[in-house]
Amino acid sequence: MKKLLLSLVAVSAFAFAAQAQTEKGKIIVGGNVAFDTHKSDASGAKSNSSFQIVPSVGYFVSDNIAVGTGIGYGYSKMNGIAGPNNNTIVNGIKNTSFVVNPFGRYYANLSESFKFFGQLSVPMAFGTDKAVDAEGNTGAKTGKTTEIGVALSPGFAFYPTKKIGIEFALNGLNYNTLRKEDTNGDRIKGAGYDEFSFGANFFSPKIGIQFHF
Repeated sequence: MKKLLLSLVAVSAFAFAAQAQTEKGKIIVGGNVAFDTHKSDASGAKSNSSFQIVPSVGYFVSDNIAVGTGIGYGYSKMNGIAGPNNNTIVNGIKNTSFVVNPFGRYYANLSESFKFFGQLSVPMAFGTDKAVDAEGNTGAKTGKTTEIGVALSPGFAFYPTKKIGIEFALNGLNYNTLRKEDTNGDRIKGAGYDEFSFGANFFSPKIGIQFHF
């Protein structure tokens, strides 16, 4: 009986410790960074790249359920491409954007140091396009962009201490719509897109850190 009682106390203590970071009333402060670079097979192409950093804050409205928002910065560059015999130039685009990302998140305990989480977010980016020539030089402003999406993403959090969580999130279920406007504010037909994607891409993860208070 004594051994059973001690076992129950140990299990209860473990459950409390595992949930301590994500109990009702706690606050999380942190964010994530995403980076991607790739090179086209087209002749003369340079590497295209994208970067995003989004600090965030959230509040646990109940045990293991947090709501919050992120506000940050996005950057992408698609370089210009030289055509056959270098006679034709296809202009590239550099985009810088203001990013807002409200979210809701649910945590599930895997162990004292690891948690699984699922996050539903509505990422929004409001940016400016500038022309990029075949040499990678940035030119004049060509227009504005508005991107709005819905994303359901899985991830894992590792807790080296009770107040610090290191996160690894994957792409899950995503829907994005992009609209482009010229310098006069008129919509550019055929320049935007509506995109739906599904699948965890291990080659394009988001890595973040969260502080729990």
